[in-house]
Amino acid sequence: MTRAPKLEFVITRQQRIAELARGAPRMAFTSLAHHIDQGWLLEARMQTRRDGAVGVDGQTASDYQEQLLDNLDSLLDRAKSGTYRAPPVRRAYIPKGTGETRPLGIPTYEDKILQRAVVMVLEPLYEQDFRDCSYGFRPGRSAHQALEALWKQTMDMGGCWMVEVDIRRFFDTLDHERLRELLQLRVRDGVLLRLIGKWLNAGVLEDGSLERPEAGTPQGGVISPLLANIYLHYVLDVWFEDGVKRHLRGDAFLIRYADDFVMGFAREEDARKVMEVLPKRFGMYGLTIHPDKTRLVPFRRPQSGRQRGGPQTGPKPGVFDLLGFRHYWARSRRGHWVVKRKTASSRFQRAVKTIALWCRKHRHDPIRQQHRTLCQKLRGHYGYYGITGNAEPLRRFEYLVKRLWRKWLSRRTNQARLPWALFIELLQRLPLPPPKVVHSVYRSV
Repeated sequence: MTRAPKLEFVITRQQRIAELARGAPRMAFTSLAHHIDQGWLLEARMQTRRDGAVGVDGQTASDYQEQLLDNLDSLLDRAKSGTYRAPPVRRAYIPKGTGETRPLGIPTYEDKILQRAVVMVLEPLYEQDFRDCSYGFRPGRSAHQALEALWKQTMDMGGCWMVEVDIRRFFDTLDHERLRELLQLRVRDGVLLRLIGKWLNAGVLEDGSLERPEAGTPQGGVISPLLANIYLHYVLDVWFEDGVKRHLRGDAFLIRYADDFVMGFAREEDARKVMEVLPKRFGMYGLTIHPDKTRLVPFRRPQSGRQRGGPQTGPKPGVFDLLGFRHYWARSRRGHWVVKRKTASSRFQRAVKTIALWCRKHRHDPIRQQHRTLCQKLRGHYGYYGITGNAEPLRRFEYLVKRLWRKWLSRRTNQARLPWALFIELLQRLPLPPPKVVHSVYRSV
C-alpha cells in the first residue's frame, strides 16, 4: 500500500469524526478506537520523526523498521486488548533563556507511534470545540498567526489594558484527575482513556531512578500538547469567552499559545476584576499563577498634541513580551502611533549564547562545514524573528554571529587573532545569509 491511499483513508475517517463532533457539540464519543488499525498506525509512523532521540529502550526508527508490520500488529493487539505497557520517558534537559534548564520527556519510538495514532483520532474531534483564541500546536495555526491576531485586536481597540499571565510550571502541575474529568466530557472510549491514563502514569527515568509524578504531563511527548490544549480549553478559553466576557463593561480579547497567553481589556476596571479572580479559577484546577510574572500593563495608544505627529502627552505606555517578541507603541513612517514588535531581549541573548557555544565547540570543524551550519542557524532565526518592524535586531544578530565566528576561528591555533581583512575575504567567498523579513505584512496585502 502506497502512502497516498493510506493518507486518503485516514483523512476520510478524520473528516467523519469532525462531522459527528460538529453536529453533536455536547455528545461524548464512546467508540473511537476502532479507527486505529494497521493502516492508521502506518500513517502514524509516517508522521513520526525518525531522527529523534531514542527512549529508554534505545530502539531507533531503523531498528523498528526491520520487522515493521509485525511490530505494528503486535502494538495494535496490545493497545486494543489493554496489555500495552507504557514505558517511562527518558528525562533530558534543554537550556532556557534565564540560564536555567527545562526538562523534556523522550518516549520510546513505538510509544511515539501509538501516541501519534491517538492524536490523529482525537484532534479532528477537539478541533471542532477549540476556540479561535487558541493557536498553539493546532493544525493550520502558528505563533505568527497568534502575533498577527494580537496586533490586529490591539490596534482595533486603540490600545488596551493588557494582562500578561505566567502559569507556574504548567506541564509539571497539570492535575491528572481533573484532566480525566475534562476528557470524559467528549471522550468515553475505554481503549483511548486507558491508554492516556497509562501515559500519564508511566513515570520518568533519570539516572537510573524511576519517578512516577502524581501530576503533570512530560514536555516532549507526542500527545502532551493536545492534552494541554484540552485542559486549558476548559480551564481558560471556554471560561473567558462564554463566561467572563458577558460580565465585562468593555471589549476584551484572549490570545493563547499553549500555556502562554495574554488578555486585553478596553477598561481598566475589567482587567483588574479578571486579574483578581484568575488565581482562584486556576487554583480550582491545580494550577498556580506566578504572582511576580503576572502583571497589568497599561498598553494604551499614546496621546499626542493637537498637531499631527506632535509630542507625546500623558503617561508613557508599558511594554510586554509574548512568543519571543517585545510589543510596544511607536511611530510609523507616516507619523501614526502603531504597535511594533522586536525580538525580546531574553530570546536575543539566548540565541547569541547558543551561537557562541556552537562556534566554540565546532571551531576545529572544516570551514565549509561550519559555514553550512551557520547558514542554517541564521535562516532558522530569520524564519521565526523575521517579521515587519524587526529588521534592526536581525541585523544586529547577523553582526554578532560574524563576530563570534571570527573569534572562534582565531582560536583554532595559537596564531594571532584572525585579521578582519582576511575574515572579510572569507565572507566574500562564503557569505552568510543577510537578514530577511520572512513574515511581511506588506507581502500579504
